[in-house]
Amino acid sequence: MTQLKTHKVTLIPGDGIGPEVTHAVVRILEATGVKFEWERFAAGAEAFEIHGEYIPAALYESIERNRVALKGPVTTPIGGGFKSINVTLRKKFDLFANLRPIRNLPGLDTKYPGVDLVIVRENTEGEYVGLEHEVVPGVVESIKVITEKGSTRIALFAFEYARKHGRKKVHSIHKANIMKLSDGLFLRCARQVAEGFPDIVYGEHLIDNTCMQLVMNPFQYDTLLLENLYGDIVSDLCAGLVGGLGLAPGANLGVECAIFEAVHGSAPDIAGKDVANPTALLQSAILMLRHLDEPAAADKAQKALEAVYTERKSLTRDVGGTAGTTQFTDAILAAMA
Repeated sequence: MTQLKTHKVTLIPGDGIGPEVTHAVVRILEATGVKFEWERFAAGAEAFEIHGEYIPAALYESIERNRVALKGPVTTPIGGGFKSINVTLRKKFDLFANLRPIRNLPGLDTKYPGVDLVIVRENTEGEYVGLEHEVVPGVVESIKVITEKGSTRIALFAFEYARKHGRKKVHSIHKANIMKLSDGLFLRCARQVAEGFPDIVYGEHLIDNTCMQLVMNPFQYDTLLLENLYGDIVSDLCAGLVGGLGLAPGANLGVECAIFEAVHGSAPDIAGKDVANPTALLQSAILMLRHLDEPAAADKAQKALEAVYTERKSLTRDVGGTAGTTQFTDAILAAMA
């Protein structure tokens, strides 16, 4: 009899609604039949209260050891306070690719039924390198960094992903008409990579025009390749096409490690009330199952999720239902049985 492999995964429940949605998702993952060993860690303000640091050294060591993590939402202060935990982890582990598949869930009424997009965002460069300083009082300079290495590897990731998953088109999204050197370099690298994938249709659109086109007709796109800031904005825009951030998965991928996370906020106003929707983190966890080479378990969880949405009897309030977090989770577990 073949013994099941145990996957050691670093678990960061987060704050606000994070612990609730993480608990729900862990229940579902363990019901797939896949064996997990969880290493749980706090991050952000909670970790600082306990350890005196926002990301404990033991958390870094756990991710380095396990090479995969599942992360709930962590509050990031606006305009001050500690740096984004998400950005810090991406830089630390060189998680250069942010992957955001965008698809409709059955049973939900949206303006655009049948959306099927993949957002591939460069995750470590651009405006998010964090190089900011005050030149003189009242004047702040923020530096955008684009490199040939970073642009080439994210373009290669996008085209390889498209080929592997039967995608037909890749569009590079840019503002090279204004930022001719930085965005120009990004485009040149994408064009060079595209030459090695003649089976994939390659196109280029300006970022502002892309936002308009997505609202008018998202079906013209397939896979979108974007720099860091553009990808952050467009991935949220595209999540809105299918129901919002509460439904959208996210993966941060590097050569050595991967972190799968809910991309929505921590919603402290509803924390502890058993009303949060764990769908986004669950869909991220399903991406994690595929990353761990557990496709049968991923399919099982995805089918159960879609069955619950199709039936519409146990949906949470944010998607028009009346169920709480626990009832929604129990419905998915029943659909998996």
